[in-house]
Amino acid sequence: MTTVVAVGAQWGDEGKGKIVDWLAPRADLVVRFHGGNNAGHTLVVDGEKTVLHVVPAGVLQPGTVNLIGPGVVVDPEVLLGELDALSARGILRDPSRVRVSGRAHVILPWHKDQDLAREEKARERAIGTTGRGIGPTYEDKVARRGIRVADLLDAALVRERIEQIAGGKNFELTQYYGWKPIDVERLVESCVAWGRRLEPYVDHTGRILDRALREGKSVLFEGAQGTFLDIDHGTYPYVTSSNCVAGAACTGAGVGPTRIDRVLGITKAYATRVGGGPFPTEEAGEAGEKLRAAGAEFGATTGRPRRCGWLDVVMLREALTVNGLTGLAMNKLDVLSGLPEVPIATAYRIDGKLCHEFPMTLAEVSRAEPVYERLPGWSERLSELRRFEDLPDAARRYVDRVESLVGIPVEILSIGPGRDETIVRSDPFRR
Repeated sequence: MTTVVAVGAQWGDEGKGKIVDWLAPRADLVVRFHGGNNAGHTLVVDGEKTVLHVVPAGVLQPGTVNLIGPGVVVDPEVLLGELDALSARGILRDPSRVRVSGRAHVILPWHKDQDLAREEKARERAIGTTGRGIGPTYEDKVARRGIRVADLLDAALVRERIEQIAGGKNFELTQYYGWKPIDVERLVESCVAWGRRLEPYVDHTGRILDRALREGKSVLFEGAQGTFLDIDHGTYPYVTSSNCVAGAACTGAGVGPTRIDRVLGITKAYATRVGGGPFPTEEAGEAGEKLRAAGAEFGATTGRPRRCGWLDVVMLREALTVNGLTGLAMNKLDVLSGLPEVPIATAYRIDGKLCHEFPMTLAEVSRAEPVYERLPGWSERLSELRRFEDLPDAARRYVDRVESLVGIPVEILSIGPGRDETIVRSDPFRR
């Protein structure tokens, strides 16, 4: 038995979907433990692209059981749309391969309206959310007024809960934001219909997970977003609404910390960010545009262009600390081909002082000036290579330097979007 948590080590969009898809055959269960459909995992298998927002990325690998844990917030329409699409393609013939926790909270139309209305009102102070209602749903969860997936299975109960909550929601939407009210009766009908369709997938996922671990099965925990979008450890308030670090796998899936064996941090060979917030190594000019074009850096969920910049090992060392990383998976090394030199930020200068640790406050991060070490670039294409030893000398030196600066091994390298465009130096499940 091996348990591995795969988490983003930057601001999300690190390519976690590809890595989870690649690791999934080694696991019996793949478990999503936080976030909602504000995450988008893009998988490319045999030239066909699949984008998943809620269903774990292990679903494309036959034989895996994919759990959506209680820490996830679920938009029923999005989840059902993904399940229907996977079924139509013949990928999901058996509902038992996807199990949804009855304890997961439900994203409702008023949550999405609240999200959009708040961003519109904030204007230049907007956080840059996806507008998917994630934050308002977590708010209701913490305020103990949320509706859970299991509630959708009881028509009388869900009607009672909707009617209890609707007055306050519609007052906020109409009186404060000037938006249209939610039609309560239509919402109740939708909830009942969602419950009927979701019922074959709803289960006590914590018990499934516990049984699997007791039977000696291997489990892969799939993170969404990234370390620096974590509500506690990220660049607050420019963060998401859930805990994204490895420790959240315990609460969001329902497993004790003694059952976690390894933590794989996923990073790009450079850095990207979507939405507002500081980004010390951002390249706003021509260099950033070249990275965006070469890496096809547009959000899988929103289509928004991503801000691009150079790899920041100050961040990666912080990600190592808060996640307990045991290794790294580095994606998109191929995107750096053709550059005359490749910078790595090894420290910051803040108000004239050299800093090697990630700052505590947003104000300090905003003032941070990166201190770069510049390594020679390489011109060769990498996508056809399958062994680390076959990479150009400069590419190998780049990876080796990242390892030495961060202090953990780079175990997996992605040199293209396809499942097979992967170089494995050490398999996290074979230790």
